[in-house]
Amino acid sequence: MRITRRPVTVLGVLWLMAGAASVARAEDGYDVWLRYVRVEDPAMRAAYDRSLTTLLARDDSPTERLVVAELSRAMTGLLGRNLVRADSIASSGTLVVGTPARSPMVRGLGWDARLAALGPEGYVIASAQIGDRPVTVIASAGEIGTLHGAFHFLRLLQTGRPVSALDIAERPRLDRRLLNHWDNLDGSIERGYAGRSFWMWDELPDHVDPRVADYARANASLGLNGTVVNSVNANPKSLRRDYLKKAAALADTFRPYGIRLYLAANFAAPKMLGDLQTTDPLDPAVARWWRAKADEIYAIIPDFGGFVVKANSEGQPGPQDYKRSHADGANVLAEALRPHGGIVMWRAFVYNADVDADRTKRAYAEFVPLDDTFSDNVFVQVKNGPLDFQPREPFHPLFGALKTPVMTELQITQEYFGHSTHMVYLAPMWREFFDADTFTRGPGSPVSTFVDGSLTGERRTGIAGVANTGGDRNWTGHHLAQANWYAFGRLAWNPDAGAAGIAEDWIRMTWSREPAVVETLRSLLLDSYETYVDYTMPMGLHHLIGGDHYAPMPENPDPRRADWSAIYYHRADASGIGFDRTPSGSNYVGQYRSPLRERWAAPSTTPENLLLWFHRVPWDYRLSNGRTLWQGLVDHYTRGAERARGFVARWQTLKGKVDQARYAAVLAKLEQQSADAAAWRDKCLTYFQQFSKRAIEPH
Repeated sequence: MRITRRPVTVLGVLWLMAGAASVARAEDGYDVWLRYVRVEDPAMRAAYDRSLTTLLARDDSPTERLVVAELSRAMTGLLGRNLVRADSIASSGTLVVGTPARSPMVRGLGWDARLAALGPEGYVIASAQIGDRPVTVIASAGEIGTLHGAFHFLRLLQTGRPVSALDIAERPRLDRRLLNHWDNLDGSIERGYAGRSFWMWDELPDHVDPRVADYARANASLGLNGTVVNSVNANPKSLRRDYLKKAAALADTFRPYGIRLYLAANFAAPKMLGDLQTTDPLDPAVARWWRAKADEIYAIIPDFGGFVVKANSEGQPGPQDYKRSHADGANVLAEALRPHGGIVMWRAFVYNADVDADRTKRAYAEFVPLDDTFSDNVFVQVKNGPLDFQPREPFHPLFGALKTPVMTELQITQEYFGHSTHMVYLAPMWREFFDADTFTRGPGSPVSTFVDGSLTGERRTGIAGVANTGGDRNWTGHHLAQANWYAFGRLAWNPDAGAAGIAEDWIRMTWSREPAVVETLRSLLLDSYETYVDYTMPMGLHHLIGGDHYAPMPENPDPRRADWSAIYYHRADASGIGFDRTPSGSNYVGQYRSPLRERWAAPSTTPENLLLWFHRVPWDYRLSNGRTLWQGLVDHYTRGAERARGFVARWQTLKGKVDQARYAAVLAKLEQQSADAAAWRDKCLTYFQQFSKRAIEPH
């Protein structure tokens, strides 16, 4: 039977949180960026004490209770005291939280139009005057917006910002902001490097692990509003009634935090779960099956978000099995979900070596001809690059090429970035992706404006991040990998946010507000991405790995299929190295708009960090600095390994400035990263030297 979750009083929540806080003092990483460590700076503490004395907020709904409990927990940690609850403005320093519909004080400010323009998830945080009393107000048109606003306000306190003269108005730039979990029903996680799944499917629906609520709280603090709870290589059982009831228990936990549950659907489910002999999307019986399944899902999970589907990709079933198109397949599911307001996220990660010699071309070739044929509740879900989350790729040419809404897909889990062993802060890579100019409407058409709809006026927008969370106590396997979860959430809310600012906020909230700690960690994070690219796959090299996607294996010939091998991509021999994607080669470059297609068709006008992605060049090709290509590769690999070794020494300067447990854990990871970087350098240079026949002489 299903256990009904009783409302928890604020006092009860605080009692539970106090227990959690005693664990947090051990600094095991569980509290992520929500540690709420005491403010020690006397001037800042005095300012906060003056500004924050009482709290005027309702706690009659589940979300309102979360807001009050979060503020109470934070004030206890940051200031060593709680706010006095009040029913009216009786003193200066009152914090007012609410919506116009629920709070007379907020309604009396006359902000209704302003709040309505920001939507139910947006908010205003402002210093105001009510009567003759100065107050701070966190207001929104919706309760979830007040939760988001409360977390933003607490971020100001945690990072040591002044709160005496505020006028902040924010709304999410993207409508749907999801984490995609590649969790399997048996508890394993595909490309997961932080332990097993914490959904605990075998315990659901009667018992929901408390960690699920803590996960939802962390996501809400970032403004995320959706979670896909199962792998895109979906087990059809995920849509069975017993598993839908399990998913409903998760959805019940997510709901007060403003997070909707989504499921990955197996396209062959009508045949594998039902008694149908086909899953042909144009068969009326198949359409009826999906309509009935959608009705069943929404009866169990009323706010269900929809499906993500991986079809006709890497062996997964799909509409092409019946000579139907991706649009045919997506639309049959979309029409089933339409009456309930659900969406379909149809992944564009497709490739077929029998059709294209260059797999990076396939998604564009298959989806552009189908543009405008998808139902209006279908998103085409497109990875940031055309191959597969490589350390550096050009932006996917589908960005700017489709009128159909696009759901951007980024990977937070470090599948090709050293798993949870290597420190690699991914925000600079994502910033590079968002800033890339598509030239969709001439110069000044960056990917970010396509993703958020501002370029085209598209209101159906979204982004999904492949999650890096698991059952490890610190959530992500590496304490510093939490920064990528955090950065994804911040960029999902605002894709123009800066990587450096996000890193600094995360450090102040997660590690310390001490300037020396902040500066050292900030520089480590910001240096880590280019360092990793240098010692693994510089200058546009890609996929130099084996089956586990961790260790260097440039010699890998993967017998299962050519485009899973390394030699397929680097094509090194005595004459040179690189993949020719120009008009004289695969002409992948032709999928971009002018002037990119012309610019990237010539080695001399191609950015050198993508040179070997687009071009096959001789070993003695001259780079812009006068060095040969071979010398450039030696320089990159050598510099990367040296910088990775330097990470260890830089981290050691923090001994005694951060807690010992996390210090030691990160040090061990960095020492392994340094050894791995040297192995990458030695393996790749030695391997390529057999073709170049040139000395390994660093500059």
